[in-house]
Amino acid sequence: MRFFQAQGRCCGLRWFCCILRSRKNQAGRSIDRNKGLVEQLRHLGIIKSSEVAEVMETVDRGEFVQDSASAYIDSPLRIGYNATISAPHMHAYCLELLKDHLKPGMRVLDVGSGTGYLTACFSLMVGPTGCAVGVEHIPELVVSSLENIKRSGAVELLCGGSLSVHVADGRLGYAELAPFDAIHVGAAAPEHPTALIEQLKPGGRMVIPVGKTFQELKIVDKRLDGSVNISSEIPVRYVPLTSREVQLQGHGPLRM
Repeated sequence: MRFFQAQGRCCGLRWFCCILRSRKNQAGRSIDRNKGLVEQLRHLGIIKSSEVAEVMETVDRGEFVQDSASAYIDSPLRIGYNATISAPHMHAYCLELLKDHLKPGMRVLDVGSGTGYLTACFSLMVGPTGCAVGVEHIPELVVSSLENIKRSGAVELLCGGSLSVHVADGRLGYAELAPFDAIHVGAAAPEHPTALIEQLKPGGRMVIPVGKTFQELKIVDKRLDGSVNISSEIPVRYVPLTSREVQLQGHGPLRM
């Protein structure tokens, strides 16, 4: 009997070690694929700076989507509740547009934070002395995004309090922690939201898709005197920035 018990323990230990090795191998493959994605975006000229390359290598996209097989394809993915995670090239593009407003100690708001991927990237760029705030009006996505962040390279910032995610209507921003040096909006507003412009710090920048049938990615720069300059970047197709109720009823094609 003792022999069989000991044999069972040995088999159990071997099985546990095999599981650990398998998980380590999977993690290694995930890191390699994420680095490959970043290298591809650099080769295409979408990632131009070392800061953006470094943060996108640190925050593994595979930890923020359920289908890890599709995580490293340059395409948007559905995340439930009629929401998507944008394609990696759009994440890189927006990070490049905002990088000068994501220095250590700065404050950033991520509207429609979804999976928490960009919120995590922002938090690493502004660091523990900065403040990265995600707002998302689907409570279930807030819960899952926090779990995603806990698996990521931004977990210490979440635990330290400089990174937070809240259930809120992103169209209204997050006045409690305003003003912000940078604001990123991950859904298309029909027009430029006044509340978000008001929460932008003088000298700050907002990147936001604007439009209904035809959308453009807009850069909103607030000058030091409080005046605003708005310029167009590229045509885009995002899900609409709307109420929770309308979003949950909506059905449409996969968008950025």
